[in-house]
Amino acid sequence: MSAEAPAVQLQDGVLMVSGPVDTRSVIQLRAEGEQLISAASGSLVVDLSGLSTTHSVALSMLLCWSRLAEKQGLSLSFRNAPARLVSLAALSNLEDWLQSRP
Repeated sequence: MSAEAPAVQLQDGVLMVSGPVDTRSVIQLRAEGEQLISAASGSLVVDLSGLSTTHSVALSMLLCWSRLAEKQGLSLSFRNAPARLVSLAALSNLEDWLQSRP
């Protein structure tokens, strides 16, 4: 059985996250996303429709990306967050932040 590899790609101002983001994959995925954000300008949309699993570490990663973008003066918003991730965000009163629109 082959496991789907998590990935993050930047295309036309959209940072696409796909695959399972869990405790084993989050560190590398966070670093890859931070590299892409650091090279970007203007505004970015993080598309979460490709997530195959949701875990609280994914929310942590998104918060880290958001802080980096803010530090660099970039506008960062999210779309297509899975319902489970929105539920996890709601536990910390972050559901509005996660459901921000570009």
